[in-house]
Amino acid sequence: MRHVPELFGSMVFGDHVMKERLPKETYKALKRTMENGRKLDPSIADVVANAMKDWAIEKGVTHFTHWFQPMTGITAEKHDSFITPTDDGGVIMEFSGKELIKGEPDASSFPSGGLRATFEARGYTAWDPTAYAFIKDETLCIPTVFYSYSGEVLDEKTPLMRSSEAINRQAMRILRLFGNTTAARVETSVGPEQEYFLIDREQYDRRRDLMYCGRTLFGAKPPKGQELEDHYFGTIKTRVKAYMRDLDEELWKLGILARTEHNEVAPAQHELAPVYCNTNTATDHNQLTMELMKKVAQRHGLACLLHEKPFAGINGSGKHNNWSINTDDGVNLLEPGDSPKENAQFLLFLSAVIKAVDDYQDLLRLSVATAGNDHRLGANEAPPAIISIFLGDELTEVLEAIEYDSEYGGRQKEEMKVGVHVLPRFIKDTTDRNRTSPFAFTGNKFEFRMLGSSLSISGPNIVLNTIVAEELDQFATELEEADDFSCALQELIRRTVKQHKRIIFNGNNYTGEWVREAEKRGLLNLKSTAEALPYFTADKNIALFTKHRIFTASEITSRCDIMLENYCKTLSIEALTMLEMTKKEIIPAVSSYMKDLSGTALAKKQLDAGIRAEMEEKLLTKLSALSDCLYRKMEHLEAKMFEIRDIGDVREQANFYDDVVFVAMQELRAVADEIEMLVGEKYWPYPTYGELLYSV
Repeated sequence: MRHVPELFGSMVFGDHVMKERLPKETYKALKRTMENGRKLDPSIADVVANAMKDWAIEKGVTHFTHWFQPMTGITAEKHDSFITPTDDGGVIMEFSGKELIKGEPDASSFPSGGLRATFEARGYTAWDPTAYAFIKDETLCIPTVFYSYSGEVLDEKTPLMRSSEAINRQAMRILRLFGNTTAARVETSVGPEQEYFLIDREQYDRRRDLMYCGRTLFGAKPPKGQELEDHYFGTIKTRVKAYMRDLDEELWKLGILARTEHNEVAPAQHELAPVYCNTNTATDHNQLTMELMKKVAQRHGLACLLHEKPFAGINGSGKHNNWSINTDDGVNLLEPGDSPKENAQFLLFLSAVIKAVDDYQDLLRLSVATAGNDHRLGANEAPPAIISIFLGDELTEVLEAIEYDSEYGGRQKEEMKVGVHVLPRFIKDTTDRNRTSPFAFTGNKFEFRMLGSSLSISGPNIVLNTIVAEELDQFATELEEADDFSCALQELIRRTVKQHKRIIFNGNNYTGEWVREAEKRGLLNLKSTAEALPYFTADKNIALFTKHRIFTASEITSRCDIMLENYCKTLSIEALTMLEMTKKEIIPAVSSYMKDLSGTALAKKQLDAGIRAEMEEKLLTKLSALSDCLYRKMEHLEAKMFEIRDIGDVREQANFYDDVVFVAMQELRAVADEIEMLVGEKYWPYPTYGELLYSV
């Protein structure tokens, strides 16, 4: 490996490359756009494009692509070469500002949720100048937004950037009220911790469910799972370490700040965590990270599984979204300062987050809703589907003292008034970490722990940015109209804490007692994707997104439909895969084993008429009953899959999959897994859990 500082960002048209290759004025104009959100000067596009092309060609690149993020959860590319024909029959390598700024991929087959007819194919990509271009697979990749011919948003990046602008506008209003005249911009930053599984590629290729669905649909529990807790932070196996080293190198080339890696709780499970960066960049980087994880795994004869629950009975994989709010001059607005003014400012931003999470529990829940994540949320490995905030005992005591105008008994004994004392700084954790909380304050950031491993982080961060922007807007309007800022601030924080403290819970989110307590508090418990997604189109949520110009009303409806359709399609693929595996693999396997058992029993009796062949007969009796039951369960699932064809409405379909099809799938699996425990190893048609989890 090359020296890391030399390697890092070597495939990125980053700041040092731009400074070196662009004229000074062009560089300054582009930096103003990147750092301050200024409108791009179109006159610089040709200069930037030419510099990009020359840099890329020097690295062996012949093609470019507008790299975008449609509503599929993954990225998309259409490659074009730099070649342009000349009059003498030759070619030259050209790349114009027009090609840099705008592209026109066929948009007909990307999800639109009914925004346009299938025959309306035209779509556009537009350069996102706030994100660095990079080289991947010997292609110059230009990060872009994606929209339709009539202007509707068709991607994940555009609304994310809009939400960043929304929270910037409202946070700046708050800062000006506190007398801050130096900060020019506020942005959120994210550090997404990425969990994943690594299994042997040959084993993966032998399982249709893993290939088609990303998770095992059948599989009996192995004798050893994660019971001994000996995998978590254990010594990394040689083969896995080689994979991690190779992955780090590929990520570093793209300027991705991969830093921490370790074994996770389950066998074959691992985690990668990056250093924080702004939310737009972090989202791009996480999409690239997931892509490279899979690609690098193939080089090592491995398969990387990003499904939220690839194996039943052991921990699934999540993605912890560590979210904070920062000024452009380096101040974290979720960290208490050393002065009364900084303390008061911190408490106001904290109150805005508390109110936002309480007011928009439904949006936060549905932002992480997927068929895969339904398997994970609520199990004793991930937060439940109930949204709550963990603040820790000390900060909770501070807020209680403010609410009741009482004496704060922490660092100093005095009446708790905002802005007249210094809060304890939370540089070090003042309480133990609560791993059961969906949304935990961890010193100077919030850790949103409900995201599934395969999810794009754009959706949850669109919601976080927007709901906090809304509360900051309300706070700023109230304080701007106040005659006495300090008194109004004290009353605003006190009132907010009193009205929204129900969302604060510092205990064990896994217990049944909390489920009952949450219901008493009036908190939502949306257990499945089918339950959660319809809240997207609630009047208050449409009002929120349209007010801050994140989505239009029609775009909200379309996205809700897309997410519901994806849920239905995922369950359909899984059910059809189960039926295929049952018919073509499991039934033939058990029949073959029973045939050989029968032959063995007959041979015993032929040797000695007095021998009963008791073992074979008992096994045959059990397997005969189970195989008949398996067939009935298979027929039942098949019937339900025919039945769903008559349901036209996507919301009704989603409910049918949730209430009926999924239950039928679970019943079929239970019988098949019991059969697996009885059938001889050489007969079973695909690798077992034990082989999958311990083969690397």
